[in-house]
Amino acid sequence: MVTENMFTETETEDGPANEHGHSVTPWAPDFSEDALVRHAHRVREPVHIVQERSTGRVGLSPGSEAARDRLCADGRHHVLGTLPPLYPEWLGDHSFCADHTVRFPYVGGEMANGIATTRMVTALAGADLLGFFGAGGLDHRAVEQAVAELGARLDGRRNWGVNLIHSPQEPELEERVAALLINRRVPAVSASAYMALTPAVVRCAVAGLTTDPSGHVVRRTRILAKVSRPEVAEQFLSPAPPELLRALVERGDVTEREADLAALVPVADDITVEADSGGHTDNRPLGVLLPVVLALRAELTARHGYRTPPRVGAAGGLGTPQAVASAFAMGAAYVVTGSVNQVSVEAGLSDEGKRLLGAADVADVTMAPASDMFELGVQLQVLRRGTMFAARAQQLYDVYRSYDSLEAIPEEVRTRLERNVLRGTLDEVWAGTHRYWQDRDPGQLDRAERDPKHRMALLFRSYLGRSSRWAMTGERDRRTDYQIWCGPAMGAFNRWTRDGFLGRPENRSAVQIALNLLEGAAVVTRAQQLRSHGVPLPAAAFAYRPRRLA
Repeated sequence: MVTENMFTETETEDGPANEHGHSVTPWAPDFSEDALVRHAHRVREPVHIVQERSTGRVGLSPGSEAARDRLCADGRHHVLGTLPPLYPEWLGDHSFCADHTVRFPYVGGEMANGIATTRMVTALAGADLLGFFGAGGLDHRAVEQAVAELGARLDGRRNWGVNLIHSPQEPELEERVAALLINRRVPAVSASAYMALTPAVVRCAVAGLTTDPSGHVVRRTRILAKVSRPEVAEQFLSPAPPELLRALVERGDVTEREADLAALVPVADDITVEADSGGHTDNRPLGVLLPVVLALRAELTARHGYRTPPRVGAAGGLGTPQAVASAFAMGAAYVVTGSVNQVSVEAGLSDEGKRLLGAADVADVTMAPASDMFELGVQLQVLRRGTMFAARAQQLYDVYRSYDSLEAIPEEVRTRLERNVLRGTLDEVWAGTHRYWQDRDPGQLDRAERDPKHRMALLFRSYLGRSSRWAMTGERDRRTDYQIWCGPAMGAFNRWTRDGFLGRPENRSAVQIALNLLEGAAVVTRAQQLRSHGVPLPAAAFAYRPRRLA
């Protein structure tokens, strides 16, 4: 990765300080604010921390051995220490990069309904990052087509994967997608929205387990599990439950040997702590949740005697270099971004949807009922500004909670929903809903015939499901109904990129967003290192402006 210099300097063999207050002697220390910022931002160069003996002030000098020798010999300075080069590649856990065959400890998350497109995954993989296709919400055929496309494009690579989302209302679909990912040997699976382990996700984790010549358990499929609660994290950090393994063996989905090996390793090698994110979220602060899961990881590693501890990464709220740097500083092995990638050129969101996201500030988000877990009352985080989706979806959920069937809804309430939310009669909307489920899962219709409450849920869920697709296709007549999953990181990202390189839509590729976040995180990390060693850095040292990176 290459970064351009923020400052231009002229170096000579010797000479006095220039008009800006920093030395033009190559090895002499600099004490002016602009010079300190320059040294702090040159993260790939070593730097000496120097104290002037006569005044006690602390400055910085180029980190060559020759410079150190000259400083030690001149009698006027004391070298307090030397910081080695810092690269964005080194911010996380090196084993993450090795296991996933990536250069950077960075993951482009799996935004559902294919918003994280095959094009995005291909671009991230080509830049030695890890990318996941957003399979959540798609039918089996669409996922199968995407897997085939990615397999052909990325043949031989292991730095890509597909999402497996918990589907309590459609367990058969979850099972079919899991079988597809296993049969096609997708190298990585990101498990999301799980409240408890299911046969589908355990099967993905266990299928293909074997050992190397040293007896170490080797995975064919790597599982990255998104969690936002310690009790869920504990399930993925522990070996698969024996009762689930027995059931899978009896079904013929895994072998006895695979089940035996599963008892020696956690369900997931990588646990992504998902804080205040877009989509499914518990809105937990990363600074609270990440240390808890890190401590839990240490406890379970000791309890189960793992030869290799599972890794813990961070997601949610990561829209600026400062946020990414703080995640790594707290011990994250890798970072995952989601909301900010929706404005990338590769994202499967309409131009109008991207425009709405590009105007969002940190408070322009809210919670709304989730389509896939509507009956359970589960909510997800969406964009509030420019859309009425959240308020209208809540109206539907309130009606669902209040009445036992469509027929029981009072005429006044029914009329209001048909006019302001559904834009059609209940009969018309049900006809479309019936056609959808007839193709996707006819069993849902059988259940609706027996259970009027379930029929009402399917009809109301049709609005929630279509609202996200309207945002993807740019349906103009339904712009106020757009459902756009978004966390507060989007607003922070917009403030950071305003009036700069990434402020222009055509420059917002997923790769440029990733490289700038990582480069900026390295700058912020270096600045904090220097400040903790007594260097009086100005605020500008902690600010990184996005630029084109290669």
